[in-house]
Amino acid sequence: MNSRINKQVEVRELGLVDYQTAWDEQERLFATIVNQKLLNRSLPVDEQQRTPNYLLFCEHPHVYTLGTSGHEDNLLVDEKRLTEELGATFFKIRRGGDITYHGPGQLVGYPILDLDNFFTDIHRYMRLLEESIILTLADYGLSAGRIDGLTGVWLDFDGGANPRKICAMGVKASRWVTMHGFALNVNTDLRYFGHIVPCGISDKAVTSLATELGYAVPLEDVSRRVRQHMASLFEMNLVETNDAITKVVSTQ
Repeated sequence: MNSRINKQVEVRELGLVDYQTAWDEQERLFATIVNQKLLNRSLPVDEQQRTPNYLLFCEHPHVYTLGTSGHEDNLLVDEKRLTEELGATFFKIRRGGDITYHGPGQLVGYPILDLDNFFTDIHRYMRLLEESIILTLADYGLSAGRIDGLTGVWLDFDGGANPRKICAMGVKASRWVTMHGFALNVNTDLRYFGHIVPCGISDKAVTSLATELGYAVPLEDVSRRVRQHMASLFEMNLVETNDAITKVVSTQ
């Protein structure tokens, strides 16, 4: 438990950034928080420093990522076609969940939070992440929710004939510090999901905000709504960063 609670969260809008660069930045920020927590243990209470929190928003070029509990067979194309025909990359990563796709038009959120600043409950953390997306979709007139036994956010979720996933989630947590997060399909090219078994689920569809509404939605508007709902649900104090800071992570 932190002796000095910090509910301030630094928000960084990274734009379009390649997956490896964003991953490296996540790892760097994650290590910063963990190292401060470890240092605090050796210090008197009055010398301990508050641990920082970050919320990164971005898009990625076409990429498939496979979580630690996933199966590589759920990638349905070989490496040659993946790179030469689809122009995509592939990563095995240390998060929960199976395989998923990231690409242009998709809002990816990476909360890097010290949960000791909020609450130490991973189940609650996941449910509040989902709830922030559910509330965002409600802002656009869409009724979304959860399906028992499956992570993420779904439409036609309550016993409907055509349940379809609109937001995938997969997180990692160590010493109550989180990384990875969610991928909300906004204006995503859904054809790329046809080359995988999304999240290892073969009998349900994938959709996007644009598909459901019939028109493209500005990604920055969706991002703004998501972070507003996250701030309310987690009782965060959000601080926007300037361009000089966000340039630490840029498309190569």
